[in-house]
Amino acid sequence: GSPPGISQGNLPMSFALFLIGLALLVGGVAWGMVTAGIPPIYVGITCLIVLGIGIMAAVSRTRTKD
Repeated sequence: GSPPGISQGNLPMSFALFLIGLALLVGGVAWGMVTAGIPPIYVGITCLIVLGIGIMAAVSRTRTKD
């Protein structure tokens, strides 16, 4: 009974770490695009796309297998 409890306890932490890394990635991409002089609308669209892909990857990676 202990190993499932341990893996269940690590699940939110790994998901949170994944989201922190994703936020850093999106921030870096946005900063680079703004520095390169790309219009803000394209920066926003790109960040939304990267954020959506990252959240889908985080959910599929950290969900429990039924």
